[in-house]
Amino acid sequence: MSTSPDVIVIGSGGGGAVVAKELAEQGLKVLVLEAGPYYGNKKWPAPNQDRGQKTSSDQNDLDVGLYRRTFNTLEQNMNDFVTGVFRWGPADRRRAPWHRKIQQRGFFWQNSGVGGTTLQYWGISVRAYPSSVDNIWPIPYKEMIPYYEKVENTLPVEFAATTTKEEIFYYGAKNAGFSLIPTLDVTSPGYRPNPNAILPPNPNLMNPEISLEQLKGEGCRLVGYCINGCPTGPSVDRIAKRSTLNSYIPLALKTGNVTVQPNAFATKIITEDHPQEGTRAIGVQFRDTWTGEIGEYYANVIVLAGGAVETPRLWLNSELPRNPWVGRGLTTHYFDWITGIFDEKVLLDIVGTPNAFPFVGNTSGARLDFPGLGAMFVSGVSPGLTALMTYGFSEAGYHSLNEPTPEAPWDYVGRLVGSDLKEFMAQYRQTLSILISVDDEVNINNGVTVDPAIQDEHGPIPVFHYQSTKANDKKRYQLAKIAAEILKKAGAKTVIRSDWPPGLAVHAESSMRMGFVVDTSCEAYQVKRLYIADNSAHYNGLGGPNPTLTTQALATRTAEKIVEKYFM
Repeated sequence: MSTSPDVIVIGSGGGGAVVAKELAEQGLKVLVLEAGPYYGNKKWPAPNQDRGQKTSSDQNDLDVGLYRRTFNTLEQNMNDFVTGVFRWGPADRRRAPWHRKIQQRGFFWQNSGVGGTTLQYWGISVRAYPSSVDNIWPIPYKEMIPYYEKVENTLPVEFAATTTKEEIFYYGAKNAGFSLIPTLDVTSPGYRPNPNAILPPNPNLMNPEISLEQLKGEGCRLVGYCINGCPTGPSVDRIAKRSTLNSYIPLALKTGNVTVQPNAFATKIITEDHPQEGTRAIGVQFRDTWTGEIGEYYANVIVLAGGAVETPRLWLNSELPRNPWVGRGLTTHYFDWITGIFDEKVLLDIVGTPNAFPFVGNTSGARLDFPGLGAMFVSGVSPGLTALMTYGFSEAGYHSLNEPTPEAPWDYVGRLVGSDLKEFMAQYRQTLSILISVDDEVNINNGVTVDPAIQDEHGPIPVFHYQSTKANDKKRYQLAKIAAEILKKAGAKTVIRSDWPPGLAVHAESSMRMGFVVDTSCEAYQVKRLYIADNSAHYNGLGGPNPTLTTQALATRTAEKIVEKYFM
C-alpha cells in the first residue's frame, strides 16, 4: 500500500465501498479505513479473536468458508446488541460495544465491520420519491436517474420473489383499493414487489434431488430470516444478499487500486490552511482498535462515510469550522410495526396453506408506497426478532394500559406479556407484520452532538436526540391505519400495533445536509477536499423510502465529481 494514497475513504458501508470502487476504476489509489472487523478474508481467519494482519488489497484474500463460519444465522450470536456479530463495537467481542448517549428511549442501529450496516440490512433498494427531491433538493431528480441505474445494474437489484407472506399482503392491498405500481419512479400510492439487492432464487430450490449442500451455490434460498446473516453463495462476491461486503468491496479489490484496513477507527481529520483553497483536508488520524496505536495517513482527498452519527461526530471532534447544521436536521423515518394474526382456515382459503410462513422468502418482498405520507413493507423475520419487534418494544407500555379508541382498526396497542404473549407467539406461523416508514420532516433540533464531559478511547462520545413533530405523528397514525386495514382486508382476526418509540434510528439520514454542510458535489463548503458519501448528505428523508440505494447512487455521482475536480 502506498503511504500516500490519492483518496482516503472513512467507512466501508453503503456509501464508502461504492465511492472507493468508483474512484479505483478511474485509476486512483484508494485506502479504505474501517472501524470494525473484516469477515470472510484470509488475512483475518479469526477476526473476533485475533488482530490478524493489517490490510488487504487482493480479491484472492476472500474466502467463502471463513465467511460462512461467521454468518451462521444463530439469532443471539448474530443480533445481540452487546456481544453479537452485528453490533457497533470493536472486533473483539469480549469487549464492550462503543458507547452512544441516547436522550430518549430507543437505540441507534449501526454495524461495524467491512460492509457497515449493509451487513444486516434487508436488501431493499428503492429510489427516492421524485416529489421529495424535485424543487426541494439542490439537484433535480432526473439527474439522479443514471446513477440509480448504474447501482441497480452493479449490485444487481431484482424484484423480489412472491412467497406466501407477499401474496397475503397483495391480497389485502387490492381489497383495500390500491393498485400495482408499474414503475421504479413512484409518483402515486400503490403496491409493488420490493426492488431488492438480493440475487433471484436458486433454480433448483424446489428440486428434491438437490441437497442443501448443493444449494449453497448461486441464488437466494428464500430464507426470510437472512437479516441474521446470509451465508448462501459459491464465493464471497456471489453471496445472495448484496451487502457492500459482497458486492462493491470485491469489485473495488478487483481493480488492484484499493487497500482495506479494518480495525482502524478514525479520530481526527487533519487539515491545513492553503493560500488558494483555504482550510482543506490533507489526512486522517486513526486508532488501531486492537493495539491502541495511533497512526496517520495523508491523501489528496478525504471522504467521510461513517454514517449519520459518526460523520458529524468526527467533524466535531476534529474541531473543523463551525457550522450550525453539522449533525443537525437528522431524519429517521419514525417507524412503527403493525402485525396481523390469521386463522388457519382463512389462510387456506386465501393462499391454500394454513401458514403465512413469515420466515420464507426475502425478509421483505412487498411494499406499499404513499408519497406524502411514507411507505410500508412486509416484514418476515425470525421468531426472536418477531417477539421483540411485535410484543416487546413499545413507547406505549403494556397493552393492558392502552385500550384502543373505537375508531382504531387494531385490537391491541403496546407490549404483550403473560398468556397473551404465549398465545400469539404460538401462532408465529400465522403471523404477518408490516413495517411503517414515515416521511418525517427535517427538524434542526434533531440530530447528533458530542458530550463535553464523557469520552471513550476515540474522543467525546456522540449524543443522539430525536423528537417527533405533530406532523410526523399524524403521518405515522395514517400509515398505521392503512397497514391495519390492509391486514384486516386480508382476513386477519387480530391486529396489534406495537407503537415503537421515536428514538429508533435505522434509516438515519440528513445530519450533514446537501446545501447546508456540503455542496451539490457533496464537498464540504468550509473544508475543501473533504467529501461526504453516506446517508448524512441527504437533504431530507427521501419521502420515506429506504435510503441505501440513494446513498449509493449519490456516492457514485460524488466519485465522478471528485475525479473531475481534483484528478483530471
